[in-house]
Amino acid sequence: MIAVYLLLGFVGILLLLLLIALVRTLMLPKKQTSYSLSTDRQRVELYAEKLSKMVQVETISSRADPEIEKFRNFHKELEALFPKVFATCEKVEIDGNLLLKWKGKRSTAPIALMSHMDVVEASGQWRYPPFSGAVAEGKVWGRGAADTKCSLMAFYQAAEELMEQGYVPDCDVYLLSSCTEEIGGSGGPKLAGWFREQGIRLFLLCDEGGSIIQDPIGGVKGHFAAVGIFEKGYGDVRFIARSKGGHASAPGKNTPIPRLAKFVSRVEKKTPFRRAFSPAVNAMFARIAPYCASFGLKFVLANGWLFRPLLKKVMPMISAQAAAMLQTTIAFTMQQGSQGFNVLPQEATVCANLRFIPHQGARESLEVLDKLAKQHGIEMEVVKQGEPSASLDLNGAGFGLVQDTIHKIFPGVGVLPYVVTGATDARFYGQVCDHCVRFSPVNYGPEQMAGMHGLNENIEAGCLPAAVDYYKAIIQAQEGRN
Repeated sequence: MIAVYLLLGFVGILLLLLLIALVRTLMLPKKQTSYSLSTDRQRVELYAEKLSKMVQVETISSRADPEIEKFRNFHKELEALFPKVFATCEKVEIDGNLLLKWKGKRSTAPIALMSHMDVVEASGQWRYPPFSGAVAEGKVWGRGAADTKCSLMAFYQAAEELMEQGYVPDCDVYLLSSCTEEIGGSGGPKLAGWFREQGIRLFLLCDEGGSIIQDPIGGVKGHFAAVGIFEKGYGDVRFIARSKGGHASAPGKNTPIPRLAKFVSRVEKKTPFRRAFSPAVNAMFARIAPYCASFGLKFVLANGWLFRPLLKKVMPMISAQAAAMLQTTIAFTMQQGSQGFNVLPQEATVCANLRFIPHQGARESLEVLDKLAKQHGIEMEVVKQGEPSASLDLNGAGFGLVQDTIHKIFPGVGVLPYVVTGATDARFYGQVCDHCVRFSPVNYGPEQMAGMHGLNENIEAGCLPAAVDYYKAIIQAQEGRN
């Protein structure tokens, strides 16, 4: 009898919670987004032509060939395209990395606008040659057009136009661009180190990370500004299995490659990492909920407090990107064994790339992996590791300023906090900046997302005027700020 009462009590509580969730969902207003490309033909053509010339200067960064001169050639192209900027600003070059200081009325609480100049390699068959900078089909084509010379062009052009008007910023403004971002090189740290050496603390840093995206999850249509509020940590790890080797005609059990295979299979079948919802993901779902097309999806996303355990299990099934926002991820990327078909390896290796989530950072994630590897007779060697960045405060001045600027320049676009699962140069600025924001004010549709680091990279020319206006507004928003 007691069990029956307990069951009835549980059912009653569950029904009450569901009723509360239902009322909350019914009270939620229905929202839609709107976004359109610029129809100002003169501006679109001008900006597209400038971006085209920037794309035409090949700036592939390579660990094997750290050539600097190509980046200095790119600096010359920038100087030709933005003469006022280079005539007005103090220029600092550090091994091909570029820093321009635009002196403001005061030097306290300065801001920095940042976008890397280097690009990844461009192999394969392209619709337009990868360094042609072709302007066709309403787009600028070529390696770097979207990642991220478009943003670089936009904030240089914003400064150029403001200077032409005789504008003097309220605070110092820094224009930054590294030449090693794509290879995780020393450019970002060197530029950040310059600020430490000068004793300068930035109020705001704007880098890549998020952008204006379309249809963020299934069942939600529209355009949203995904603002990156933190990025995951980075790690490279090598797993090593050893043996005495031998002839392949008489193999023993658990030779190096089978041990590695069992280990990889174990990690792939059941993640060893904990899933958890960060404030960023909670806020993202809460903000998406009013835009849901179906009531069921809105019901779930608007009541994360009730459905979070379910979402933890379901999100990884929705997409790899969704799963990456909840946990540390591991991707096995390289492997090596013996050099002969008939030779058992004395040593075999598998390499992996990790992205660490804040609730289970580098140290704990690596300890979990090391313990699991030892169970399979495998050694783990950490090649590189870096902790996740600090999160931007959603109620802080930096996020508020960026959000207000987005609403001003893109009035019909929703704003979503976003977890940056890749790595950006912004991660090096945590010690010299109060608010590191990861957002590029350009439109990345499915075609643009597929083209970055892939074939036929491009950016819609019609999104460039609003990007310029966004950076102008960020600069001018510093007026009167203490």
